[in-house]
Parts: sequence; structure tokens; C-alpha cells
Amino acid sequence: MNTQPTPVKRALLSVSDKSGIVEFAKGLSEMGVELISTGGTKRILLENDIPVKGVSELTGFPEMMDGRVKTLHPLVHGGILGLRDAHAAAATEHGIPWIDLVVCNLYPFEATINKEDVRLEQAVEQIDIGGPTMIRSAAKNVGWVSVIVNPSDYEKVLSELKESSTVTYETRKSLCAAAFRHTASYDALIGAYLTEEPFPEEVTLTYRKFSPLRYGENPHQSAAAYKEVVPPAKKEALSILDAEILNGKQLSYNNLNDATGTIETLREFSDPTCIVVKHANPCGAATGENLLEVTKAAFEADRLSAFGGLVAINRTCTKEIAQYFRKIFFEIFMAPDYEPEALEILRQKKNLRVLRLGEVPPLNQIQFNKFVGGGLLLQDRDCAVIENSDLKVVTKNTPTKQEIADMLFGWKVLKHVKSNGILIAKDQTTLGIGPGQVSRVDAVKVAVRKSADTQGAILASDAFFPFRDSIDSLAQTGIKAIIQPGGSVRDQEVIDACDEHGIAMVFTGVRCFNHG
Repeated sequence: MNTQPTPVKRALLSVSDKSGIVEFAKGLSEMGVELISTGGTKRILLENDIPVKGVSELTGFPEMMDGRVKTLHPLVHGGILGLRDAHAAAATEHGIPWIDLVVCNLYPFEATINKEDVRLEQAVEQIDIGGPTMIRSAAKNVGWVSVIVNPSDYEKVLSELKESSTVTYETRKSLCAAAFRHTASYDALIGAYLTEEPFPEEVTLTYRKFSPLRYGENPHQSAAAYKEVVPPAKKEALSILDAEILNGKQLSYNNLNDATGTIETLREFSDPTCIVVKHANPCGAATGENLLEVTKAAFEADRLSAFGGLVAINRTCTKEIAQYFRKIFFEIFMAPDYEPEALEILRQKKNLRVLRLGEVPPLNQIQFNKFVGGGLLLQDRDCAVIENSDLKVVTKNTPTKQEIADMLFGWKVLKHVKSNGILIAKDQTTLGIGPGQVSRVDAVKVAVRKSADTQGAILASDAFFPFRDSIDSLAQTGIKAIIQPGGSVRDQEVIDACDEHGIAMVFTGVRCFNHG
């Protein structure tokens, strides 16, 4: 492998993204580099009086089949792939000129499939063939050839050429890696777009760097944020990375993680709703008719835990809501939009991150992935909706209409609480939440302890009760109804305990574990 700096005497330019290409080509031309180009790239260079030779002039073969065939030729790929120290004789014998630099980015497949009502045949026409072949050829021959797929690298390469008329091996190797990442991402997106089965034999994920982060979960951990590159049908309908920051500094790793969970919980509801989250767990939630009232109720549900947390609402933030939070410390406020006076008030908190979410859509059915040591777990999002008709009353007491409404409300929030999770609610407002305990009875005790007044409240459990001890611990709390999946071998013991204590209980038949 040649690791010495290499000169650039001839370059092949064929780009879909033409930003910066004129300036870059002009710089190459001024240094005496011979330019070869195709189609639209050649046209734009000629329009700017930059000397350039068409690929057909090199190959003696015309571009044909609507541009599908133009660079797939030995005179092109021999010039790119040939090893200068091993294949010089073959190149001379066949009249193949060396190509020292390939500048190429690919047909806009991603932009095409994101257009409304795009047809398959339109998408297929934007699958580049010659481009990836040239890029991969140049990247493979990293010992002798430089390849650029990103306009942001133009300046670096020009700078090296101006300084020494060569490109260093270190730069060539870095560009080579970027080239293979580029073609891999491109092919992964095509594969994802064409794949219809939910769990194919091979899965290739691709992400694009969104921003560096100051650090990860802890200051000693490095981190960065990436956005997924997927077809529209498989894309998250609302991402925290798309939110507009109206005040405060960049979101941290933990901010992004917590905010994502907050938004997902918020999207469970269509009525005016407020969600408060701390350390990736809801600590307060309320829904109703009056946004100001539910916002106050959600925050006051567990004011102690809410300190330094995140607040999200699903309606425009009003002056009155901003005024309520004027003297309360929290890190992030999120809303679809803001009244001008509300934004002015919130901006008085210099360090408060204020985010505009835009429209808050319901949860869409996508797949979630989680990396585990040496592998990937892939599953459908939990979009199961429990309605009144799904509930099976299993006790002597039957829950009231209000208790059923509170149970269905609590279940929607509980889906986003780390398991084992227990939630207590009343009047469409959480009273206490016991998240992430290693025993269900401990989760019950935490939720009860956090609740100021459980009289007439309901309790929701994300999985079945394995023993009656949790029910017995509720005997003097005033909790009147329980919603849980059922399915334990001791269900009857649990039902009997509820009957003894005068508590109504319903089974959903569906659990809502969230292991995080």
C-alpha cells in the first residue's frame, strides 16, 4: 500500500449536490489539474468558463439510455483502480489515463422518496449505479487516489494541493472511510425503502450526525447526536431533534433522552395535556379541558420530583402558563408554539431551554431498536390503545364511570413509566408514581407514599400482581379501583383480596412493560 503523498493531475467530477463545485473546480483548474465531467456537472462548469472534458471524449462512447450508462467503462475505471506501481504497463498498452481524484455524490434518492405521492418507478430512477461504482473504485485504491463525497471536504483537499501539489495518505484514508460510509448509507436507505417484511434476515441501520454533545450521561463520557435516515413510512412523526430551540443552550445527552420520553407520553393525549418528567420517568401528568388548570395539576402532582425536570404541553403556551412557571426551576419547557408575551416571560430565565415542537401528532407505529452487547433488539412501538370495551371487571365491585376514565388515563401515562411501574391517579391527574422498582409491592409503596391524598383514587399496574401483598397494603389508603393486565397463576388470590377490601378491579389482558 502506497502511503506517500500523491499528486493530482487529473480529476473526474460528477456530482448531484453541486454546492461548492464551481469554486472547487476553479481551484483545481488554476493548479493545472485536467477536469473530466458528466452531464449536469459538465454543463455548470462550462457555464462558469472552467475548462472541462466530457467523459464521452475520454471513452469515445456516448452517454446513453437516458444517462444510465456513461461512466461504466474500462477507460474510466482502469484509470481509477489501477495501481501506479503495478499496472503502469497495462495502462500504457490500453491507453488508459490515470485519474487521481474522484469527486462524486449520488442521485437524490432520499429527497425523492420524501416527496409526496412518489411512485416506485420514480424512486428507482434515482438509484445511482455509476456513482457508487466510481466512489468505491476510488476508495479501494486509497494508496493512489483521493475521493470526495462531501462538499465540506473541498477546502481541505484544495489547501493540501495548494501547499504541496499532493494529497497526504492520512487525508486519502479519511476520505476513503467517508466514501464507504456514504455508499453504505445510500444502499441502506434503498434497502429500507424496498423492504416490506417487518423483520428481514438482515437489517442495516444508518444515521447522520446531527450535532456533537458536550458529554454523555456523565461528564467523562464523550457523545454525539445522530438522526436516523429512513423512508418516510418508517420515520418518527415527531423527533426532539426537529424541535426549534427558542431560548437556552444546546440540549445535552440526558436532556435529549428525557425530552424524547416526555414527548412520547404527551402524544398519548389529544385533549389539553401537561406532562412533567424527571430522569426519563413521568412524575406528573394531567389532562382535561382547561390547559392552565391541567398544567398546574401536573406540576403540583409531585412538585418535589418535578424540581429541575421537563415540562411539555400540547397546546400553545399562553402568558398565564408562562407566568405560573416564572419562579419555578426546571430545565426544559416544550410546547407546539408560544404566545409572544409567554415567550418573553420564559426568556427571562436565561438557562431555561424553551423548545417549539410544532404540531404534536399521535404516536405512529414504527419500530424501536435497542443495542445490546454484540446485537440489536428490534420491536414494534407499543401503540396498543385500551378502551372501556377492553376492560374485564373481575371483582364484586364495579368501577364507576369516573374511575374507568381515570384508569384509562393512568394506563396511557403508565406505558411510559419504567417497570416495575405503579401509578395512582384521580380526576385525570397523577397523584403518585412508583417507577422502576425491583418488586411490585415496593413500587406500590412508593406510589402511595408520593400521593398526597389517595381517597377515591385508582391504581394502575403495568403487569400482573404476583401476590396479594400489594393489594393488602392498599387496605387503608382509600383507593377504590385497580387496573392491571391479569394473567398471574394467583389472579384469584388477588381478586379475593380486592373483594375483601372493597376495591374494584379490571383486567386489560395486555401489559405495558417499559424496561427502557
